[in-house]
Amino acid sequence: MSSVSGSRIVVTGATGNVGTSVVRLLSEDPEVASVRGLARRIPRWSPPRTEWARVDIASEQAPLAAQFEGADAVVHLAWAFQPTHDPATTWRTNVLGGIRVQEAVAAAEVPVLVHASSVGAYSPGPKDRAVDESWPTHGWPDAAYTREKAYLERALDTFERDHPGVRVVRMRPGFLFKAESASEQRRIFGGRFLPGPMARPELLPFLPDIPGLRAQVLHTDDAARAYLLALRHEVRGAFNLAADPPLDARVLGELLGTRPLRLPRTAARSAIAAAWGLHLLPASPHLFDAVLRLPLMDCTRARTELGWRPQHTATEVMEEFLRGLRRGEGADTEPLRGRKVG
Repeated sequence: MSSVSGSRIVVTGATGNVGTSVVRLLSEDPEVASVRGLARRIPRWSPPRTEWARVDIASEQAPLAAQFEGADAVVHLAWAFQPTHDPATTWRTNVLGGIRVQEAVAAAEVPVLVHASSVGAYSPGPKDRAVDESWPTHGWPDAAYTREKAYLERALDTFERDHPGVRVVRMRPGFLFKAESASEQRRIFGGRFLPGPMARPELLPFLPDIPGLRAQVLHTDDAARAYLLALRHEVRGAFNLAADPPLDARVLGELLGTRPLRLPRTAARSAIAAAWGLHLLPASPHLFDAVLRLPLMDCTRARTELGWRPQHTATEVMEEFLRGLRRGEGADTEPLRGRKVG
């Protein structure tokens, strides 16, 4: 049964990787009456039936309850990955801002909250089998990203206990990519001046095969479809979202036509730690540690209760993303602006 018809939806973080896909889908859905996108900077992009408001959820003065007034659902996507050298800053946006969103949902009496969690919220788990949504969500304590995702899961537990009338959905996707996010993700994880054209298979003499480096990805548009389905169906709780196959050195080697070469975990971490310590690499060694420990996710619940299936395989996702890197692709929002380097 659809609960979207005539709905007014508010989306935080509406100009980012996931936000642009979610806003686009909602704006194209004839059953959605209006979309209000919240972001720190108003974009030039103007999808149908969409209005924008400048809001920074990290600010204690952010008028979130006023922005949520009259909404039928809030989709909370706002997130800051940087600066990794200053976790107090990301904590203010991600954790304190996320709690402000929850409080504003209650104050404005919004009946539905769809929250962007992540595979990063999960405690360390197996790489040889998939776990369902009942796997513990205590994260990996040494990485800010996983620590913050896990903390918000606990905050949502309290929110659901105190506000049982609000339908809360937690989306736990794998790593999300699309061509338009390539420039942003290069800046976030590889650095502002990493040349995009380096993402060419012929320039890789070998592919590092690091023990434990096996992860799941998903096309951002496929994740956005799951968000829309969660609004349409009267569901609650958590949903794992990922595409097959899981990516490891063997799969990536076949994709890139490059031979894997076994590399000790300590050697890889030492190189990342040195580059991060010198501010040459934005991605921290703590996040590297977390990725090596993430479990593989079973997405049966999303298939059976939402009718969701990804339209892109994991290898297709990476092929598109690598093309985006080489071309410096982006979108007409400040976070996703394209920039070709090198």
